Amino acid sequence: MQGKCLCGGVRFTLSGEIPNLYQCHCSLCRKVTGSSANAAFRIDLAQLSWNSGEELVQKYDSESGFKSHFCSRCGSPLPNLTAAGSAWWVPVGLLEETEELRVAAHLFVGSRAAWDVIASSAEHFDEMPDAAALTDLLRRPADQ
Repeated sequence: MQGKCLCGGVRFTLSGEIPNLYQCHCSLCRKVTGSSANAAFRIDLAQLSWNSGEELVQKYDSESGFKSHFCSRCGSPLPNLTAAGSAWWVPVGLLEETEELRVAAHLFVGSRAAWDVIASSAEHFDEMPDAAALTDLLRRPADQ
């Protein structure tokens, strides 16, 4: 599966099984996307390889630990390492092929924007669920 930023300067390849998606509705994700939620998933380190444009990646790390990596040309959010450095966080909007992907969880529904209408087709969590439970949910086959 191929991914790239808006200007195409940063390109990457994902390999292996791609988990289900989550949408995070917290205020930080709303700010970093300029939208109601951040659609993403996490994958193992070995599943992402950079094809071009790593020199264009800029980083913002907040005091709280929230971080955002983005393209210095077009501003697109980019994959970045999780806080523990054990996985990649990947924004779904960068991917070229998305037909097989589905949202399995909505996170921080309790702090969503008042105007945000969330589909009921996935599990809802008022805050961040237990990491192991979330990982299990996101790796579950679509028919379960």
